[in-house]
Amino acid sequence: MNLNGIWITQSLYKTQVQPLSYSDHLKFTIHNKSTTMAMAFKMATTGMWVTDECKNSFHEMKWKKVHRYIVFKIDEGSKLVTVDKVGGPGEGYDELAASLPTDDCRYAVFDFDFVTVDNCRKSKIFFIAWSPTASRIRAKMLYATSKDGLRRVLDGIHYEVQATDPTEMGFDVIKDRAK
Repeated sequence: MNLNGIWITQSLYKTQVQPLSYSDHLKFTIHNKSTTMAMAFKMATTGMWVTDECKNSFHEMKWKKVHRYIVFKIDEGSKLVTVDKVGGPGEGYDELAASLPTDDCRYAVFDFDFVTVDNCRKSKIFFIAWSPTASRIRAKMLYATSKDGLRRVLDGIHYEVQATDPTEMGFDVIKDRAK
């Protein structure tokens, strides 16, 4: 029961009175806003929430191969990690690199398909933490502290690349890491 910012819970043995924290308030407002945010996942380190759209898009990319890449962004006002852009199955790594802004941070996942020396088809999922030097310091700190929480929600990532300029995340870097 919520009574003016105080959360009261009753058990068989005692009644507990706890202050209603901002994250609890955010959780209730998110769950009541719409059905698309009904399963938001909280990242404990920064109080950020990952929407179910992020997790569902990732699973579609991983299992159904519907997407080639997904770009995520943090909405600082609502403290939500949301999907910024989704690349279709025909798009490649160059389109992903071009979709990242030069003055703001983003997260991205990329499904890299390749053929091994033994002529076996393989797929590896890369997590890219994009933090360009021209981005704001506050954004860099926010993205750096929220990264591990998002990675925990997106289960099945094989490699991580941290980049501050396009040369650090070139296609050659991805190919070398996958083999």
